This record gives sequence, C-alpha cells and structure tokens, in this order.
Amino acid sequence: MGQHKRPIAAVAYALGSAALFGLSTPFAKMLLGDVSPWLLAGLFYLASGLGLGAIRLFRRSGEAQLSRGDVPWLGAAIFAGGICGPVLLMFGLTVTPASQAALLLNLESVLTLFIAWIVFKENVDLRLFIGAAAIVAGAVILSWPGKIDTDWGWGPVLIAGACLAWAIDNNLTRKVSSADPVQVSMLKGLVAGSANVAIALVLGAAFPSVALLAGAAVVGFLGYGISLVLFVFGLRHLGTARTGAYYSLAPFIGAGAAIAFLGESVTTTFIIGGILMAVGLWMHLTERHLHIHDHEPLEHEHAHVHDAHHQHSHAEPVGAEPHSHPHKHGRLSHGHAHYPDLHHRHPHPH
Repeated sequence: MGQHKRPIAAVAYALGSAALFGLSTPFAKMLLGDVSPWLLAGLFYLASGLGLGAIRLFRRSGEAQLSRGDVPWLGAAIFAGGICGPVLLMFGLTVTPASQAALLLNLESVLTLFIAWIVFKENVDLRLFIGAAAIVAGAVILSWPGKIDTDWGWGPVLIAGACLAWAIDNNLTRKVSSADPVQVSMLKGLVAGSANVAIALVLGAAFPSVALLAGAAVVGFLGYGISLVLFVFGLRHLGTARTGAYYSLAPFIGAGAAIAFLGESVTTTFIIGGILMAVGLWMHLTERHLHIHDHEPLEHEHAHVHDAHHQHSHAEPVGAEPHSHPHKHGRLSHGHAHYPDLHHRHPHPH
C-alpha cells in the first residue's frame, strides 16, 4: 500500500470489521435463549481463536510474528478487553435494563478516541473529532431507550468500566499491530475465550446443545475472529481514533441486519441515526492530513513493500513483496498526505 495515497484498503478493513461485528449482533440475539450470555460470549471468543488457529496452520504469511517486546502489550490488551470487559459488562447487565446498557456501550468509541488522543498522543484534528462525534451521536440515537430510568445504582458504573476496558484494549492492540493480525487475534480469542467459558461454567452455566455450539462457532469466527483481524489491519494503517470511529458504525449495520433478517421495522431513529453516521463517515473519508514531517531513525519489523519509506537493501534474498524482516529507517523529512500509521506517529504542534 503506497503511503502517499489514501489507504482505501485500510478504510475497507475498518468498515469490514464493523460490518462483521454489526451483522453478528442479530444472529447472537437469535442464539440467546437457554444458554448463559456469559458462556455464549466466551464461546464466540473461543471459536474465533480456534478458527484463526486453523487458518494459521494452512496459511503462508509474509507478516511479522509477535516479538518478545510485544507480549506485555498483548497480554495487557487481552486482560483488559477479553477478561475485564466482559466480566464488568455481565455484572452491569444484571442490574441495568438492556436498552439503557446499549446506550451506555457507545462510551467505548468516545473513550477509545480520548485515550488515543490524550495518552498515546495520536493526532486528532477538528474534522476528525466532529466526524467521530457525528458517528457516535448516530449510534446514541439508534440505541436511545426512549425513557431513562435514573435509579441505576452501580450498573452504569460497571458498564462504563467495561467500555473503558475495551477502549484500553483498542489502544494497546495498536502497539502490536505491526505483527501478524491473524496471530494477534488468535491469541486474544483463545485466551479470552478459555477464561470466559471457564468462569461461566464455574458459575453454573449449562453447556449448550451441539446445534447451538455450531451456530456460536460460525458467529464467533466471523463476527469476532475475522472482524478482529480486519480491525488490527485498520489500526496498523489508520491509527486507533480513526479505526475506532469507523467501528462505531457497527450498531447501524446491526440495526439494518435486524430489519432485513428479523423483520424489524424501519424507525425514525434509524433514519436520523443513519444520516448522522453518513455525515461522520463522509468527513472521515474526505480527510486530508498533509504537512512537512520528520521521521526519526527507527528499527522494526512488519510486512512492507519498497515504497518511499522503505528504501533499504537486503543482504540476502527475502522473497516477493510484501515481505517481512527487521529493517532500519534513517532520518527523513518530507511532506505528503498521511495517517497515523506505523511510520507516522510523530507529534503535532497544537
């Protein structure tokens, strides 16, 4: 992917991730019944990890593998998003109406953007902020319960904690996005899935039927596994704030799928929310961030082609492009349109 061009494929990755996760929601709703929600969530994660593990067995990849330095970042991401997030959500759901919980879950996108901006110093300009705000506003309207119960107790705090855990997960996963997204997503699915299935069974959840297991495997592999792989690709090329904003379109896609597959009616909130999301998506797609910027010397490993940022030589054959190997970048100063990808995480004066 040329760094001087708008990363169309990267935007497609992020939107594809949102589409798969959004489409999984109505099918997950169809699977809920006699099975514990906690166990079902664990089965989704576990199916994603096992499915991606099978892909790795038969797939020749030019991607970089996880390094020892990646382990703390990935471990923290799995703990935050794969274990703490679901646990907090499940306890929050026990004392919070589902409709109001859906509204609160929009906090994940907001918190993801603010952590990327404040903690990891990712560039977030006014256009990006307004676009993200429009997308989140559309999601809020889609999930608006109509009547707010003000006597919530600790439920909202726990659900907000789940959103914070997932926002931290999103930002930490960006730190390992140079590695093979299939490997990253497989490990997240296996560890988080095993932990959540074990916890659900210890708490007394009954193991589901073979038919339900098969359905959970399909939904988990596509809606959690492949979706996460695409999300990591998006993080690599777009950064966390932009990928998270595109991912916020998932509720709209899920609502559209519910209309198409479950016969739900088209509502005024669906139309208004869709318009707001379309405006936000347009603002992001037409963003053009261009200025003279400096690249500091850097050594890392990831899949790449020999573009303007990769002009190194090879001591021995490394295979066709894209290929992956440790390589060094010298100091470089130039100007072109870019996103906060692996090579453009420089500071911006405000």
